[in-house]
Amino acid sequence: MTPQDDTPPLRVPPIDVALVRRLIATQFPRWAHLPVRPVAVGGWDNRTFHLGDAMTVRLPSAAGYVPQVDKEQRWLPVLAPGLPLPVPTPLALGEPGEGYPFAWSVYRWLDGRTARVDRITNLTGFARTLAGFLAALHRPEPAGGPPAGAHSCFRGASLTTYDAETRRAVEVLGDRIPVDEVREIWATALRSTWTGPPVWFHGDVAWGNLLVREGRLAAVIDFGCCGMGDPACDLAVAWTLLSGASRSAFRAALAVDDATWARGRGWVLWKALITLDGPDPVRVAEARHMLDAVLTEHAESLAR
Repeated sequence: MTPQDDTPPLRVPPIDVALVRRLIATQFPRWAHLPVRPVAVGGWDNRTFHLGDAMTVRLPSAAGYVPQVDKEQRWLPVLAPGLPLPVPTPLALGEPGEGYPFAWSVYRWLDGRTARVDRITNLTGFARTLAGFLAALHRPEPAGGPPAGAHSCFRGASLTTYDAETRRAVEVLGDRIPVDEVREIWATALRSTWTGPPVWFHGDVAWGNLLVREGRLAAVIDFGCCGMGDPACDLAVAWTLLSGASRSAFRAALAVDDATWARGRGWVLWKALITLDGPDPVRVAEARHMLDAVLTEHAESLAR
């Protein structure tokens, strides 16, 4: 339980084209002539807008996401030279203004479409390319990066952070899920911890943060949940996007041991369980897909 915080939440105005235009005009007048329009897929934690044809503006939607702004500004230029694919390039740091209470960023635009399966030419090749990117990212250098914590939504930290929430979700879902198998998968995930040095992780390797061009992985975006810790959270994509041969190729290319793989499975299980009882039918359907993928892959692993 966290201490009671009596500070009233900051009022956030509608984050829309009009607000972005005002912020740009007052803080970066050299870009005031450029058109502003929402991006097709804007994300949950931040609102993103095109600024002309070569830039994007990204604004946190709530106070909890604000630390990610300075983190990306500080570390993306440091990480980028060691990565085999393009990542966002910060161009400017905006300040609170025009009634908007948070810092915000301008980035160089990265061209591509979000990585839906139907947009990927060869899913196994895509999986190997993604594994190569993550292998380059999952290293202890550059040192001094932010340790996993609230800024990363505890990605990269111990799964025990979400143990109570997961157990409550199992109770709520009841006979809508195979309770015994779910509890076994979760217990296995909790039995191990990362014993190596903290390494860099992305924290949200999801289809919406992977860009494809001509059917191939072309860029990785949204490092808001990045930090240093256990890289198992970055394996979630094996169950949310990959399957069958592509999942196997991904694991083999990263040389993931059984314990780390189990923790990666645990991250997906947690997310699926806490989403399954939600009000959004689209997200519930995604959660059901994630849970089915975890259950199927776990059963196959036991049969081998």
